[in-house]
Amino acid sequence: MPVSILLVDDDDGFRAALADTLRAAGHERVYEARTVAGALSAAAELRPDVALVDIGLPDGDGFQLACELGQLTDVPRVVLISTDADAADNAAAQRVGAERFLAKEDLGDARLRMLLSGP
Repeated sequence: MPVSILLVDDDDGFRAALADTLRAAGHERVYEARTVAGALSAAAELRPDVALVDIGLPDGDGFQLACELGQLTDVPRVVLISTDADAADNAAAQRVGAERFLAKEDLGDARLRMLLSGP
């Protein structure tokens, strides 16, 4: 069953490309936000199953956002992402309540399917 996904990234081109990839893979409920504030608002209203969160955001960072998403009534599975493969690791992601960290270059079709199929 397709999951609902919130993409949080300030790079409009990357976010649009990833949203297109997800929709092409059958995920009809793909939402987008470009800031921490926008993501929190969208997550509270839309209650996504998964949030793919960039570490670098204009009004905060993905680590902070992962912590805040963990306080919602309906907590999404959070995956931190970054263009910098050294920005974090799985242990750092898990310390803030995220499921894992992935470099954006590792978000290929097979990796996305595995990631979105469950923990």
